[in-house]
Amino acid sequence: MNQLKNLPSVDRLLSEAALQSLVAEHGHRVVSDAVRAELAAVREAVKSGAALPATGAITTAVERRVERHMRPRLRPVFNLTGTVLHTNLGRAVLSESVVEAIARAARSPCALEYDLETGGRGDRDDLVEGLLRELTGAEAATVVNNNAAAVFLLLNTLAQKKEVVVSRGELVEIGGAFRVPDIMRRAGAKLVEVGTTNRTHLRDFDETVGPKTGLVMKVHTSNYAVQGFIATVPEAELAQLAHARGVPFVVDLGSGTLVNLEQWGLPHEPTPRDSIEAGADLVTFSGDKLLGGPQAGLLVGRRELIAKIKKNPLKRALRAGKLTLAALEATLVLYRDPERLPQRLEALRLLTRPNAEIRAQAERLLPAWQAALAGWALDASVQPTLSQIGSGSLPVDRLPSFALVARPRGKRSGVLHKLEEALRRLPKPVIGHIADDALRLDLRCLTGVDEAVFTAQIASLTQ
Repeated sequence: MNQLKNLPSVDRLLSEAALQSLVAEHGHRVVSDAVRAELAAVREAVKSGAALPATGAITTAVERRVERHMRPRLRPVFNLTGTVLHTNLGRAVLSESVVEAIARAARSPCALEYDLETGGRGDRDDLVEGLLRELTGAEAATVVNNNAAAVFLLLNTLAQKKEVVVSRGELVEIGGAFRVPDIMRRAGAKLVEVGTTNRTHLRDFDETVGPKTGLVMKVHTSNYAVQGFIATVPEAELAQLAHARGVPFVVDLGSGTLVNLEQWGLPHEPTPRDSIEAGADLVTFSGDKLLGGPQAGLLVGRRELIAKIKKNPLKRALRAGKLTLAALEATLVLYRDPERLPQRLEALRLLTRPNAEIRAQAERLLPAWQAALAGWALDASVQPTLSQIGSGSLPVDRLPSFALVARPRGKRSGVLHKLEEALRRLPKPVIGHIADDALRLDLRCLTGVDEAVFTAQIASLTQ
């Protein structure tokens, strides 16, 4: 206990050059709080029989406390999970031109709701409506903060206290346990299911749509697939039936893309233009999935219906801010040059990355991977793997890829979780995937300067 007499004071520690630098960077309060917390921890340790650490050791511990305290919670990571559009990791990585647009909007006042031609108040949707009309063939468009909000706003505006007719096989649950029936109920609409889980026919809608129907809805099952003995009603037939009964036909595409992905060897995914041309009155889709932009919910369709939606008081609560709109505008502009889209739209570039390029990278990184795992009792190798698109997009389709693999020698599966934790502790955390008694780092999303950073980091892996 006498050791505590030699414990340096708060002021003594704050006078240390290293902590003075921290004060200059982070402020007196942050550093002094860290000093007090560390001194309290030292006192408890000494009371329990530990030796009093040297002043330099205490100062170093304070520096670590400040670093942990000031470290951003929203940190960049290496997404080596094999899921390109990973919901938990922020979905689409934005293109450089989009990042620059966000920075410009953040640095300066912007004409967000100001008409530069008339000098009067403008509509923030005007920033992107022209682009969305051009790219989808719709008469009008509006933007909210995500696709769930778009669906909610649509239902609350057009079907409150009315019936919404949907195929039973399309009552999907999206991420976070949010379900289409729950959104309908909260929006004030009454769900009416027709057909069965695997087969729904036009006659099922024909027998159900009536005076209480507010709209007919089709939900694209983007996050799962039913295969085998199935039947669905084409959008054009549903549109014809709905219009004959005097009600709107709306399509929720969920993960929307604005182009035919098949031209780049990717699986087919319906586009908003497809639905508009089939007769849909309104289409909703996401901005941050296959579209490759920021989180946003996009509604496109008939002018009079979009006008009604924009007059709903909830539109203000759900609207997008200037940074989202800046990012969305810059992303949509890229679609005006479809020939160069795979090179300029980052999400599409990752999805279409050549397998031979990924394999060459894996073989180039293998020696560093082997050296990093030398003391781990793990075998390091390169193996073929399959990436997935993610975020509920094309759920059964896979993309050939290659991964750095760590596999335990003998029955030591616990070491994989230790390795996974060590990778997450790196300055730029590395997020992989454990399955089949192996940890895999799918390299599809590791490109550019990140490769050098990754190599340098894994050299410092410790158990």
